[in-house]
Amino acid sequence: MTAPTLPTFADVESAARQIAGVAHRTAVASSRTVNARTGAEVFFKCENFQRTGTFKFRGAYNAMSRLTPDERRRGVVTYSSGNHAQAIAFAGLLLDIPRVVVMPADAPAVKRIATQEYGAEVVCYDRTRDDREALGRALAEERGLTLIPPYDHPHVIAGQGTAAQELLEETGALDLLIVPCGGGGLLSGSAIAARGMAPACRVVGVEPAAGDDATRSFRTRQRQTVHDPQTVADGARTPSLGALTFPLVLQYVSDMATVDDDSLLRAMFFLWERLKLVVEPTGALAAAALLGGVVPVSGKRVGVILSGGNVDLSQVPEWLKRR
Repeated sequence: MTAPTLPTFADVESAARQIAGVAHRTAVASSRTVNARTGAEVFFKCENFQRTGTFKFRGAYNAMSRLTPDERRRGVVTYSSGNHAQAIAFAGLLLDIPRVVVMPADAPAVKRIATQEYGAEVVCYDRTRDDREALGRALAEERGLTLIPPYDHPHVIAGQGTAAQELLEETGALDLLIVPCGGGGLLSGSAIAARGMAPACRVVGVEPAAGDDATRSFRTRQRQTVHDPQTVADGARTPSLGALTFPLVLQYVSDMATVDDDSLLRAMFFLWERLKLVVEPTGALAAAALLGGVVPVSGKRVGVILSGGNVDLSQVPEWLKRR
C-alpha cells in the first residue's frame, strides 16, 4: 500500500485561498491582565468566532469544496462528537452536498441539534461499545459516500493550519504557539504553518490529562491509544492520533503537555469573566496550559489558539459546582 502523502505548508497556503471569503478571518485578542499574570505578550486566536463555532469549519470546507462533481452528488459521511459534525453539515449546506454524520449518543445536545438543523442526517452510536470509524467506513461503502474523517485527512489538516497562518500574519513571528490537541488535525496543521512562517517558533500541543494518548505518543514515538477518556473536553475524547497527524506531530511539534479538568474549567471561566470570550472546555485547553503555568512563557511572545465556543449550557451548573 502506498504511504499517504503528508500535507505541507504549500497545502496550507492553498487551503487559505480555497476558504477565503467563506470562512471567517477570526479576531486576535490580547489582555493586559493575562500579560501581567504570565509575564508574556499573549495573543489569543479566537476560533470560537468561526462559522459553526470552531476551527473545524476551515478543514471541512477545504476538503468538501475539492470533491469532484460525482463525489458531491453522492455525498459524504463523517464521524464526530460534535464540532466536526457541525462543520461538515454546514459546509455541505453551503455546497449542496448530502452528508451523513455518525455521532455518539451522549454527544452534547447543542452540537447534535445544530448538526441536524444544518441539514445532515445523524446516525447515533454507543461510544462505549461501537467503533465509530468502522461505522463510518461501512456507511461509505453501503451508500457510495466519500468519507471525510475529523482530523486524519490532508485537506482537513491543511485547512486547520490556516488558523495559525492568520495568527502569524497578524502578530508577526512568535516565540511560542500553544494549540489544543484531540486527534491532532489543528495541532499538526498549525505546526506546519508555524514552521513555514516562523521557523524559530516552538509549538506545544495540549490535551486533557485523562486523554493523554498524544503526549504518550510524542514521548515514546510510538502511537498510543486511549479508550473513551472521561473529560469535560468532549472535543478531545479521541482514541489516538491519526496515521497522518502522528508523523506530522513528531516532525513539527516541539513538545506536548496535559491539563486536568479542574484547571481546564478554571481557565474557561477566566476567559468568560475577564476577557468576555465564551469558549467551550476543549477550546480552553491551550489557555489552561498558559494560565496554569504548565508551559513556561515568561518574556516570550506567545500565540494561543482558542479552538471553539460551542458550550453545552446544560453542563454549566455542574461545572460551577466543580469550580
